[in-house]
Amino acid sequence: MAGSGAIIDVNGLTKVFNGRLRAVDGVTFQVYEQEIFGFLGPNGAGKTTTIKMLTTLLTPTSGSAKVCGFDIREEPRKVRASIGIVPQEYTADEDMTGRENVLFCADLYGIPKSVSRDRASELLDLVGLSDAADRKVSTYSGGMRRRLEIACGLVNHPRLLFLDEPTLGLDVQTRAAVWEYIRKLKEGYGMTLFMTTHYLEEADGVCDRIAIIDHGKIIKTGTPSELKGSLGGDIIELGIRETDDITQLIQQSKAVKEVRRFNKDYRIKAEVGEEAAPAIIELLRSRGYHVTRIMVTKPSMDQVYLEYTGRTLRDAEADRLEVMTQRRTISRARA
Repeated sequence: MAGSGAIIDVNGLTKVFNGRLRAVDGVTFQVYEQEIFGFLGPNGAGKTTTIKMLTTLLTPTSGSAKVCGFDIREEPRKVRASIGIVPQEYTADEDMTGRENVLFCADLYGIPKSVSRDRASELLDLVGLSDAADRKVSTYSGGMRRRLEIACGLVNHPRLLFLDEPTLGLDVQTRAAVWEYIRKLKEGYGMTLFMTTHYLEEADGVCDRIAIIDHGKIIKTGTPSELKGSLGGDIIELGIRETDDITQLIQQSKAVKEVRRFNKDYRIKAEVGEEAAPAIIELLRSRGYHVTRIMVTKPSMDQVYLEYTGRTLRDAEADRLEVMTQRRTISRARA
């Protein structure tokens, strides 16, 4: 592991709202010092609720957790003094300058003015906002605002920084820049970072370890390489014209390790996809089937998510959006 011990130790943490909605369902995991740990899952999976419990903003329904060695129930002040938080929503005051926002956060932590002035300059330089430090936040772009939130989250020199969807809504170029700042915090300052995301490439490229979370439960945890390696080979995606279930037929090919059916499409695991695909096509043609689509891919985080949840992250996001839309429609109808 990146560090010598667990800086977050969670056991059976659960949060139930209104006695019915189980937003977080008995999660257990550890985060080690000086690593970037990612919670990967769709909106509504329980990522933000978990962060709110770990940062003492929500009281757990059951379970326990220690953050920086302090119990989140018994020692919330010590927890808050040891951590920094970059929330999903923008919290900076738009009528204040970037520098004034950082100094305001320093005041909330009781940091003396003699210290906070130099610290604000240091942090604004760290996130590349020195030239804009004395401009009002209302003039900042989305990426600049996110970087300002990171500076505010670091004002108390935390051992551990929580980032809730740190690149949500940003364009690809700005997201890449924020990733660089996140890596700099780990490599240059030896900091531990806990981040939530629903961007597959972000989890794969930034995080040392990832926990896949869905419906409030942790499905699988590991490094990006471990998670992709757990698929056991290449993935072949195949479609046929016919509606027959040919799962058993495909499994007759010696090169095939596993087959899963999705309507007319099939997801096939093979040790070497480039060798297995021609053999599968020849087998199907010999039995009179018409292959309409075939694609060989190396293991990816999208494939990992599909393997362990039974759906792609895009589909999961669409499901959540559909539920939210239905709820709003029902609410308007009742009004």
